[in-house]
Amino acid sequence: MIKNAIVSAETLIKIPFHDVDMMRIAWHGHYVKYFEVARCELFDDVGYGYMDMVNSGYAWPVIDLNVRYAKPATFEQNVIVTSAVVEYENRLKIRYEIHDEKSGERLTKGHTVQVAVDMKTNEMCFASPQILLDKLGVE
Repeated sequence: MIKNAIVSAETLIKIPFHDVDMMRIAWHGHYVKYFEVARCELFDDVGYGYMDMVNSGYAWPVIDLNVRYAKPATFEQNVIVTSAVVEYENRLKIRYEIHDEKSGERLTKGHTVQVAVDMKTNEMCFASPQILLDKLGVE
């Protein structure tokens, strides 16, 4: 469980062959993809998936990304990616943890920061739009 989570979700991913190197270790850049898959599932769960975002008039570009690798994920390993919204007021911060499904051992952690951009004006919003607050169930 991620500390200070406002909403969270867990996503199961089986590390595929096309994500690993000759040592059967997942290439470091693919962890960002695993975060993205988990983030999509998290927002689908709250009813504010990417198409909902577009339809509400906002884009949410990632402006910061951090990944901390502790142990490698390997070919055919089942991992659980937990994603959690931990900040929402002026920016959207999502924390991630990747754990081995069987042992529960943490392999990786990280976070992304996104900001709302009004798609009509292409201007960054300095406060999160009400639609996000409504979907997160916060005031």
